[in-house]
Amino acid sequence: MNTTTYDFEAGLAEQDESAPRRAVLPMTLQQLRIFHAVANAETMTKAAKQLGLAQPSVSQQLNRLEASIGTRLFIRRPNEMELTEAGLYLLPRVEQLLRILNEAEDGLQRFCEGRPAVVKLAGLDSVLRNLLPGAVGRLHDCFPGVTMDVQESAPAEIVELLDARRINFGLVAGNSLAETHEQFLQVPIMEDPYVLAVPKELDLAGVADPARELSPAAYRTLNRSIQFAFGSTHTRRVSNWYDRLLPGHQPIVQCRSYESALSFVRAGAGVCVAPALSTIGSAGPDAGVKRYLIGVPPRRIVALMLSQHRTMEPMATLIAALKDVGRALDMQTILPTPTFLADDAMSR
Repeated sequence: MNTTTYDFEAGLAEQDESAPRRAVLPMTLQQLRIFHAVANAETMTKAAKQLGLAQPSVSQQLNRLEASIGTRLFIRRPNEMELTEAGLYLLPRVEQLLRILNEAEDGLQRFCEGRPAVVKLAGLDSVLRNLLPGAVGRLHDCFPGVTMDVQESAPAEIVELLDARRINFGLVAGNSLAETHEQFLQVPIMEDPYVLAVPKELDLAGVADPARELSPAAYRTLNRSIQFAFGSTHTRRVSNWYDRLLPGHQPIVQCRSYESALSFVRAGAGVCVAPALSTIGSAGPDAGVKRYLIGVPPRRIVALMLSQHRTMEPMATLIAALKDVGRALDMQTILPTPTFLADDAMSR
């Protein structure tokens, strides 16, 4: 373990060799990384998960750091770790140090000839499934020695992985990110339109008044909504869309994934609003549903990363390839907006 010591009062500048040496504290890089992770995650459990360490190890290293400093860095409460005055003083200095170290590590990668590069990324399942295979093929044309380390993750998990520097970038919906994540660069990849997914037997083409023009059974299906319990602002926006356009609808299922919701639609249980990419499987668009374009703002798919990674290879080539694949995706099977929803779509 690295036992290099640091003098934060002196900053990162070189000190005059002739000046009296002040005492320095035996803080290790591992301890500082753990302190940074706990300060941002707010609990040891979350920090341990980000770091890939056992919680007792995180607690032990944090206690050693506090013992070496001689003061508490956190006020410990059940399910909460609050920074003390000393912790608030230390945090920005640790962030500066870790940022410089990370930049140095990233910069040195270009000198490691002969060593296979590994691109680590995490993303939403529907985005990885539809964009990544084609992009990796193009990446290997330019960098045949690159390997990929890929994991499916929710947006909150992706941000945690980036905070812990365990991935190079994440593929997420920019609409779902809180303003608190502005420290990461968002590189636009594509716009993923929202569709109203309905059972394949439910034909809404040319329907201007569903209550009068649909059969009683079809009208009941249209008014049974399958919704999502993600808790985000965008989820509430979609819920408001249901209330405005289908005022008589009844939520019958709440899901945690679009894939689960679409299984209910295929079975004829109801309808759902979903991003178009989530309705495309490995064999193409879901044959069990019809997809109608609606007036909900699209999902903005972005590559979330540290700014210094934007122009670094092979990440830059991979991101360019992801954009190309996104532009080439076949969205022709999305049907036009039904007549009874057209006014809402035009007003968006």
